Amino acid sequence: MKRVLSLVAILSTLIFLVACGQQPQQKEGGEAPSAKQDMNVRLELSKASALEKIMQRGTLRVGLEAGYMPFEMTDKKGAIVGFDVDMVTEMAKAMGVKLEVINTAWDGIIPALLSDKFDIIASGMTINQERNLKINFADPYIIVGQTALINAKDADRINTWKDLNAEGIIITSKLGTTGEQAVKRLLPKATYKSFETESEAMLEALNGKATATVYDLPMTSIFYAERGKDGGMKFLNEPFTYEPLGWAINKGDPDFLNWLNNFLRQTKNDGRYETIYNKWFGSNDWLKDVQ
Repeated sequence: MKRVLSLVAILSTLIFLVACGQQPQQKEGGEAPSAKQDMNVRLELSKASALEKIMQRGTLRVGLEAGYMPFEMTDKKGAIVGFDVDMVTEMAKAMGVKLEVINTAWDGIIPALLSDKFDIIASGMTINQERNLKINFADPYIIVGQTALINAKDADRINTWKDLNAEGIIITSKLGTTGEQAVKRLLPKATYKSFETESEAMLEALNGKATATVYDLPMTSIFYAERGKDGGMKFLNEPFTYEPLGWAINKGDPDFLNWLNNFLRQTKNDGRYETIYNKWFGSNDWLKDVQ
């Protein structure tokens, strides 16, 4: 009886060891469906990319708001031109597709991207954490910052942007912009007035109805050269914020994001970026063609 029990025990042990030896094979065999599923997910992700849709459609749809010189504006012929427009033109060429520019009001430009009205926002948009919660940004393609234009009657008493943080000071900027955010965050003692366009905000200061206007350096520099200098305004041209601008796309699209970052690197290395930059920032010759 003891021998029988011993044999049973030995057989049980052998069966257990064989089963244990087979477990890794079953585990390895079980990984195959997982790898296949992973590949399927990647394929589906690739098919869902805006890049794939652009190629199938044959058109790159770009959202912007014409009115932010020299990034995007309307010329005397009614065409939308500017630094951003030239960059996305090169982008479309690199893709081998047509370009469609969709002029969109600033306060609706992110919702329009989210609802698939266009594939990308290329409109001098500052990269910040609040926007990044809703959309993704490619690497910055240019760095700007907030500057201030002071009206003529207050020019002598305002010497730095910090002087604007006082009661009785009225500051203007464009609604929904980082200029507005900078005023509210850094100059809380001042009274803030928002406007639908940057031009309206700047004219308010030029006409003496506001102490100053705060906005991005490229635009303030242009306004000062065109009207502010002759109007006796003071230009505080040293930026007091750091604002990288980037192209915005919908979340969950690593393929398109990768393509955009590589495109930006290539244009900076092959001279295309420099040519476009010098055209719009190295000269004011384009001003005569703009309304």
